[in-house]
Amino acid sequence: MIRGDGAEGEGETGAPFVERRTYRRRRLMDVARVLPVLGALLLLVPLMWPDPDPYPAPDSMSGMPLSRAMIYILVVWAGLILASFGFALAVRRWAEHWTEGGEPRRGGDAD
Repeated sequence: MIRGDGAEGEGETGAPFVERRTYRRRRLMDVARVLPVLGALLLLVPLMWPDPDPYPAPDSMSGMPLSRAMIYILVVWAGLILASFGFALAVRRWAEHWTEGGEPRRGGDAD
């Protein structure tokens, strides 16, 4: 199997335990793959709701009104925005660890 995340060196097989930096990078890659799929599935949920009956019989269950479906879609949309924002913050926070110390400090002493 070809791995491009630095899990093993040249001529070395993949070990069951990898260093922490590689493990975190893999988990972030997993989140990046799962988040769009989760969002698509959550946005498809209103398609499975029954349509409301325009002339409901007494004591019968009616379907989900369109207003609730629209509220659900907007809440899911806002949740996906917040989740992707949190994911971006996590990537930015851990990126300095992946680059062996991060960017040089600004505004410090000049060499």
